[in-house]
Amino acid sequence: MLRNTKIVATLGPASSAPDQILALARAGVNVFRLNMSHGSHDDHRARLSAIRQAEATLGRPIGVLMDLQGPKLRIGTFKEGPVSVFNGQPFRFVLDPVDGDATQVTLPHPEAFGALQPGHHILVNDGKLSFHVEHVDGHTIHTRVVVGGELSDRKGFNLPQTLLPLSAITEKDRKDVAFALSEGTEWIALSFVQTAEDVRELRSLIGNSVGIVVKIEKPSAVDQLEAIAELADAVMVARGDLGVELPTEDVPVVQRRIVHQCRHLGRPVIVATQMLESMISSPTPTRAEANDVATAVYEGADAVMLSAETAAGSYPVEAVQIMDRVIRRVEGAPDYRKVMSLDHSAADAPDQADAIAACVRKVASLLPVTVSAAFTTSGSTCLRLARERPSTPIMGISPRLDTARRLTLVWGVVAYNGPDAENLEDMVVKTTFCATKLGLAEQGKPMVIIAGVPFGTPGATNLLRIVYP
Repeated sequence: MLRNTKIVATLGPASSAPDQILALARAGVNVFRLNMSHGSHDDHRARLSAIRQAEATLGRPIGVLMDLQGPKLRIGTFKEGPVSVFNGQPFRFVLDPVDGDATQVTLPHPEAFGALQPGHHILVNDGKLSFHVEHVDGHTIHTRVVVGGELSDRKGFNLPQTLLPLSAITEKDRKDVAFALSEGTEWIALSFVQTAEDVRELRSLIGNSVGIVVKIEKPSAVDQLEAIAELADAVMVARGDLGVELPTEDVPVVQRRIVHQCRHLGRPVIVATQMLESMISSPTPTRAEANDVATAVYEGADAVMLSAETAAGSYPVEAVQIMDRVIRRVEGAPDYRKVMSLDHSAADAPDQADAIAACVRKVASLLPVTVSAAFTTSGSTCLRLARERPSTPIMGISPRLDTARRLTLVWGVVAYNGPDAENLEDMVVKTTFCATKLGLAEQGKPMVIIAGVPFGTPGATNLLRIVYP
């Protein structure tokens, strides 16, 4: 598990049996994603139980990310089945129930009628069809088809230029949040984020007991990236919907911007969607997909994510193994450290904890340090260290199991659930024990330890010590 970049894998019909979950964890999964768009609470409870069993079997923390569905925007139905629309023809979206045909269909979302403006676009069926809004007349949106094709019942639609007066959290999401809090997941992913206020709304529901992963999948969220990332605990580059609502050529640039911003702020960042898409049905990926994973690793992403590859694919374990191999190969490349260092920047308004973390990075560049150890209650010390991207593994020792599990998402961190140090001598003893147990100690080579004194005080990182096992 001594990889810097972590692997997030989605569970589904192809991967929900306890033996499958254990096999995925053995193959290299650090965090499992539960997609609340599919399955019942009983289904997810069983998966969560199997994850905890795998955790006990392997003797290492495993994180769980529960992904909220968010609002689902869909058109209505067609009286006589699918219809075809053609470039240049007029087409109406109507608020009131109508029998859909080749000229009109119901759009049962009143928020859209007040928000859409002439010149905006309506994208349907994952962006395969495009409609240019000419004007809005009461309960009717008059459009002209830009990209035609087949339309069928209840296809989803996107409004890339339109900010909808719509909460990101539905009633279903609220029930799912309550489920996540009762079952003890470490992360909750928030979909359909348009503004920073959406993040504040979720925070008001859960407090700080669970980490919030904000999914950046809408242009309005990209526009408010700094404010949103500041409020989040982690960020996901959700390239699926983002690729629908943005021009294809913009997605790599936006991904790079999001990763850079999160690294600057010290927020874990996940790159997701279609990373090894061909492995849904093939035992090997395309070379382009392998390069896509490698690009995210070179950029310094904390984690890369598998979706349908592990949830519904024919080769879930093989997909994880391939991703693990690509990550290890890139992180072992001669230019990896050089590329990583190019994107390093100083923290805004640094405090003493930031200064100590920067010192660890410097020490590790001058001495043959085998591991940088951090005693942490909340996990913030490890986040500061990870932000510096040191050349050594980061051993995060926490007395709280939930903190250790959350740290499984963080770049370079080997999470360990163990008792806090009682004094300086005990700190050295426990660090040496943990590092030896995890295979991170080497006789005669130094280890760096950082902690807060007095011990057990969250956010009080003020000590750096170099020791030799």
